[in-house]
Amino acid sequence: MTLFACILLTAGALVYMFYPERHVAVQRQKTRLEYLRELQATLYENLRDLNFENRAGKYSEEDYAAQRAQLENEAAVVLAEIDLIESTSRTQRGQA
Repeated sequence: MTLFACILLTAGALVYMFYPERHVAVQRQKTRLEYLRELQATLYENLRDLNFENRAGKYSEEDYAAQRAQLENEAAVVLAEIDLIESTSRTQRGQA
């Protein structure tokens, strides 16, 4: 009887975990600007973490400088694209 209860409980748990859901929530598609803002926040957070870990002595000066330069370059590219999208949308709204 105990074995049957264990098998039934295991089967029920497996069905609950792996049964495909019929009503999957539909997510709203992000705009390019929203994606870039999230990427910008992530890059800034990575820079803060890098600075913290450098102060903790986890990186040599060369590694720190290389990683910082890479993150700053990525952030600059993202900021440039954000500015381009925002200026384009401002001019389109001004013409409308």
